[in-house]
Amino acid sequence: MGMHDLDAENEDLVRKVIDYALERLGSDSPLSSPPSAEELQALVGNTITPTGLGGTEALRTFADHLAPACMPTDHPRYLAFVAGAPTMAASAFDLVVGSSSLCGSTWLDGAGMVFAENQALRWIADLADMPDSAGGCFVTGGTMGNLSALVTARHDADRRRMDAGSGHPQRWAVVAAESAHSSIDSAAGVMGVDVLLAAVDAGERLRGDAVAAAIAARPAGTEVFAVVATAGTTNLGIVDDIDGIADACAESGVWLHVDGAYGGAAMAAPSVRHRFDGIHRVDSLVVDPHKWLFSPFDCAALVYANPALARVAHTQHAGYLEPIIDDSVWNPCDYANVLTRRARGMPFWFSLAVYGTDAYTEAIEHTLEVARATRDMVVAADHLELLVEPELSVVAFRRRGWGQADYQTWCDRLLAAGTALLTPTTFDGGAAMRVCIVNPRTTVGDLQEVLATLGGAGDHAA
Repeated sequence: MGMHDLDAENEDLVRKVIDYALERLGSDSPLSSPPSAEELQALVGNTITPTGLGGTEALRTFADHLAPACMPTDHPRYLAFVAGAPTMAASAFDLVVGSSSLCGSTWLDGAGMVFAENQALRWIADLADMPDSAGGCFVTGGTMGNLSALVTARHDADRRRMDAGSGHPQRWAVVAAESAHSSIDSAAGVMGVDVLLAAVDAGERLRGDAVAAAIAARPAGTEVFAVVATAGTTNLGIVDDIDGIADACAESGVWLHVDGAYGGAAMAAPSVRHRFDGIHRVDSLVVDPHKWLFSPFDCAALVYANPALARVAHTQHAGYLEPIIDDSVWNPCDYANVLTRRARGMPFWFSLAVYGTDAYTEAIEHTLEVARATRDMVVAADHLELLVEPELSVVAFRRRGWGQADYQTWCDRLLAAGTALLTPTTFDGGAAMRVCIVNPRTTVGDLQEVLATLGGAGDHAA
């Protein structure tokens, strides 16, 4: 059995793997608590050996022990974090991308894939009414998308200062709200820049006046190069006042980046499109298809209004790379902090091509309807308290009389029973709960059953 030859043994293995993948596509793996590393070691032993386990045994080890130790994020009751629920077409085509031995870094290596990915990026850019010039690439996730966009923003700000003869500031800074994703702090740490916090309003929304105030109050010697607005905060699903923030950015000549990793997908839903007013004014935008656009992990769309600025910031130079540096073709590696790149946008493209964009609109609207029904159930229950009016598909609430330990006990009990995966959160300094609904297979009945386990007003977690 050769490692690189499609001989009889390898062909048999490939068919078994495909059969197993098809079986996984058609089944709901149960939710369960993860085992310890010691428990897994006892079950599977050492899997990396000099002579190998053989295909049948390696696949059996994964199917019987390793796969059941993983959490299926496409389970209809995976309601913690932001789930992934890829379409059948996207999941199936991921096998093709993986088995084709294709690199998605450059036009030279992957012209057909880059062409297709760019059409999928164009659909996202069109949802945001971005200019015809808009473009970018698919990266691993919102964390890398946010970092790459901010690197571009600082590079452009630095170039403009140098062109004006102003020189480098003592410190660079980005303005964001406390509600911004943790990756903004992470990116700032990597870049060695400061984060200036702007206050949110009573509805947990960042507005233009708070951004303008944060820019004006920056420390002496500090220059703001970008503002990050969020289109769907992870904790509450709030969409910041993008239009007002764009006004503040225009007034100060500062780059506007919108992190729509979770919520940006809802631009495809007419019922909530108005919440994104002003998004056509962004300089850069991140939307994760592996969240609410039904693509497999990992896939985040990074789109620039003027991608030429990103190309200048990110193109890597080396003797062996100079022959492929060509502004007459589109090299995805020129638009993010990446060189070697899987064509991770291809399963998303294939799904869009197969089902059409109308199907995406319908699926997202369904999840929004389930979220609204969940909101109504919370409001109708005397022992529950709705924390904010849902804007997208996050419903945040409290169980009256409960503290952090009660919520954790409840979540642990639900997971142990295989009922649902939820995790506690915090709101306004206190413990709380949230559910995030991005899976079109999640039903109102699923949420009814979950909320029913919260009991009545006099009950406590057990």
